[in-house]
Amino acid sequence: MKKSLVYLAVLFLFATAMSSCGNAETDSKKQAENANDAKVDSAKKADTVAAANSHMADLKPDATFAVEAADGGMLEVELGKLAAQKGVSSEIKKLGEMMVKDHSKANDELKAAAKAKDITLPAVMSDKCQKKLTDLTEKKGTDFDKAYADLMVSDHKDDIDEFKKEAEKGNDKELSAWAKGKVPVLEHHLMMAEQAKKAVDKKS
Repeated sequence: MKKSLVYLAVLFLFATAMSSCGNAETDSKKQAENANDAKVDSAKKADTVAAANSHMADLKPDATFAVEAADGGMLEVELGKLAAQKGVSSEIKKLGEMMVKDHSKANDELKAAAKAKDITLPAVMSDKCQKKLTDLTEKKGTDFDKAYADLMVSDHKDDIDEFKKEAEKGNDKELSAWAKGKVPVLEHHLMMAEQAKKAVDKKS
């Protein structure tokens, strides 16, 4: 009887462990979002909180922006590397090189700012961004150039909207100022992407 109970207990623990593993979040972006949500909730629930934690309770929109920006920034760097390597036209290669340089710098700045605010950022790209990279990797020649140019135009339009929103409505002054400073850079990227798109369309 005792052996049976022990056996059942072991089976129960094993099943619980497997269930926990099955429910574990694997998307790096969602992991970061969950970590930040936990910090915000903890700060809000605490009766007496330190100044830093009290500030964290108001940082949820800024943390969401930072996570999105970090995820997108990593994608821009990887896509840029791909464009510099696989691009057919000189415009696409130059655009890719610029993206790697500018977004690598922005990513490092964001990491430093997030660390100072105790905001968790994704360690690697989200599944969604990884799919974009994978899809582009499978394209070749002029098809690659067109797809990259189109992606850079659409992505930077979205980025500009998000960065302007953080610059105007963000709760954290430092992150808002950082976002505001990056808007002109993103607008320049969009202009260059649109020019590259026109050049590629003319050649096709």
